Amino acid sequence: MPKTEKWKIDKTFLFLVIGITLFGLIILTSASSPLGYDKFGDSYYFIKHQLTLGLLPGIAAFLLTISIPYKKWKTVAFPMLLISVGLLILVFIPGVGADFGTFANSWVDLGAFSFQPSEIVKLTFLIYLAAWMEKRRDELKDFHSGLVPFLIILGIISTLMLLQPDLGTLSIIAAMAFVIYFVAGGPLVYLMGIGASGVAAFLLAIQTSPYRAARFMTFLHPELDPQGVGYQINQALLAIGSGGFFGRGYGHSLQKFQYLPEVAGDSIFAIMSEELGFVFTAAFLLVFLFLILRGLKIAEMSDDNFGKFLVVGIIAWFGVQAFVNIGAMLGVMPITGVPLPFMSYGGTSLVVSLAASGLILNVSKGVK
Repeated sequence: MPKTEKWKIDKTFLFLVIGITLFGLIILTSASSPLGYDKFGDSYYFIKHQLTLGLLPGIAAFLLTISIPYKKWKTVAFPMLLISVGLLILVFIPGVGADFGTFANSWVDLGAFSFQPSEIVKLTFLIYLAAWMEKRRDELKDFHSGLVPFLIILGIISTLMLLQPDLGTLSIIAAMAFVIYFVAGGPLVYLMGIGASGVAAFLLAIQTSPYRAARFMTFLHPELDPQGVGYQINQALLAIGSGGFFGRGYGHSLQKFQYLPEVAGDSIFAIMSEELGFVFTAAFLLVFLFLILRGLKIAEMSDDNFGKFLVVGIIAWFGVQAFVNIGAMLGVMPITGVPLPFMSYGGTSLVVSLAASGLILNVSKGVK
């Protein structure tokens, strides 16, 4: 195969990322307009911020990760782990950490701008895990030299996430880590044991937090408190159901007028469904599924384990996060507040998602 052909990026994956990102900006423009006008007197406040603090730096991050040979990230894998831990510690520093009205102290506020460290940790921790798994692949089947070190590393990150607390993002990071562990050769029996322990820990987390307990009970019985903790899920279901097959029309959502909370964030799928209807929403889900499958194809064709683990981890992250977000809006998952990749408002999320996509395309250069 000619060298020029070998080093071409996967154009299909590239076009899918571009298409979903642009579509997300279009939906965000409509979904956030009433909220922007009400809070800031500017209907385009949120889309302006998403463009300047999300898309533009995201494009820069994308160009960086697609340009630097992905194998070079292995040389900074351990510093990436230290960066992950350091970023998560920042949120506990008085005057730096912020909650912005949520129940989780998961933001760093530097005055001129703010960011969510846990979003960055998804990528920095993933790079470390991929390099660690490649180096220890022959030891993963051993309990003491494979499983125990893996759980210690994951446990450090998980503890810092739980202290915020940010159970939603933790679930994404944990799922991503377990998928890489399995693909790298970790025994299924270990994963089953970890899964059982995780369920027990999840139930314990619910019992020890009235807020999480209320959210979980709302998930089981959203009709019990329609004006309280069940308000968001009930309004989301109302938005999705009222969209019908073809929707109310772009820009004509009723729920975005201060009825449905978080219309620009984790509820954006409900607004999209209300305005565009079942047919277009199903088409979007198929496109997103195609993105996942295309990413897995790149991973399958890669003959380099580090690149394979990177791609699998990123795809697991995108797929699980989308499932958790959309599932919450449909009432089949508890509401955790995680954003819909490439769609929800949040500069940090978009920047990191585009950077991760650049890594996948970088790996695709070496696919024959």
